[in-house]
Amino acid sequence: MSSIVVVGANWGDEGKGRIVDFLAEQASASIRFQGGNNAGHTVVNDLGTFKLHQLPSGVFNPDCLAVLGPGMVISPEPLTTELAEVAAAGVNVNLCISDRATLCLPLHALEDTLEEVRLGDAAYGSTRQGIAPAYGDRVMKKGILVGWLKQPEVLCERIQFWMDWKLPQLKALYPSFEFSQTAQEMTEWLLEVSAPWRDAICNVSLPLKALQAEDQNLLFEAQLGAGRDLTYGEYPWTTSSNVVSMYAGIGSGLPALRPERVIAVAKAFSSSVGTGTLITAMEEQDAFREAAGEFGATTGRPRDMGYFDAVATKNGVELQAATEIALTKVDCLSGLSDLKICVAYDGDHSENPIWPQTASLAPVYEQMEGWSEDITDCRKFEELPKAAQDYVLRIEELMGIPVKMVSVGPGREQMIMR
Repeated sequence: MSSIVVVGANWGDEGKGRIVDFLAEQASASIRFQGGNNAGHTVVNDLGTFKLHQLPSGVFNPDCLAVLGPGMVISPEPLTTELAEVAAAGVNVNLCISDRATLCLPLHALEDTLEEVRLGDAAYGSTRQGIAPAYGDRVMKKGILVGWLKQPEVLCERIQFWMDWKLPQLKALYPSFEFSQTAQEMTEWLLEVSAPWRDAICNVSLPLKALQAEDQNLLFEAQLGAGRDLTYGEYPWTTSSNVVSMYAGIGSGLPALRPERVIAVAKAFSSSVGTGTLITAMEEQDAFREAAGEFGATTGRPRDMGYFDAVATKNGVELQAATEIALTKVDCLSGLSDLKICVAYDGDHSENPIWPQTASLAPVYEQMEGWSEDITDCRKFEELPKAAQDYVLRIEELMGIPVKMVSVGPGREQMIMR
């Protein structure tokens, strides 16, 4: 048996979806262990191009159990839509949804939006899907658990309890706030939109433990990256959950998990969407962004583009006890005339390795030789131009762990294994 955790080394958008899709061919379960539909994983395979938001990226293996773990916040109507989209492509999802996960409701999305508007220029850069309010309610012991969808009377009672607490606060803080739906109406709506997947709700620990007992391969998938982790990321410009490898067991339903492999996924360059600091930001980004297709999978927002940040990436690698690296989008660097790697920070607080929040920091660069060849057809490391090999090997040296996967394109077959 092998338990593999796939996590982001940076700020998210590293290409975890394509790595999970690639590895899922040999997996018996693909598990999302945190987050909701606030970020997307793009998967390209022989069935087409898919932008997944709540489903794990291993759903395209028909023999793979797709698990939404207890660490997630689940938006019910978008989940129904997502299942219909993959079904239209001929994908029959073998789904298990944790009864301990929390529902993320339209009222949460409205609250999220109202708060971003109130903050104005100080906004967090939220995707406004309601993730932070849903996790906040969970912490306040007011959350609505997915399992209550199977107990309509309890569901209605808990929604009323939640609304009695929530609505006066929202009206006081946001004077324009209006909400007319009753607890009964919300209950009826939830039962209607969850009907396609309600039978999949269960204690997900049981099927996962059964697979463990059979020595099957389990694949755990994080959303976003270490720089967005609630505890260890660039606070307060983080997500509202723990995205790092240590949470995989807790958020999946196997809290005693001891994974054999932790794969830190990193792009061959830096990118970030939302708010925060990108120390290695390029002066001219537009052409490179367009060529690399760097726009948010959920919002379509343009990502901020930068050179590879070895300081931030090494922190993400060490923080998560990664055993190896999957380096993605190396092909996008072909033809880039100015190629370099940030190997240190200079300036105030440069000794702080965890995404410092000061604009006074400056990157210290090491210049690398570029290449112009199209590498998308390369399938062996030795087939890459020497400059591309040197670039990968320098990153490997700086990270201190092997780069075992090198992605040279979005397709499943465009992967070099080392």
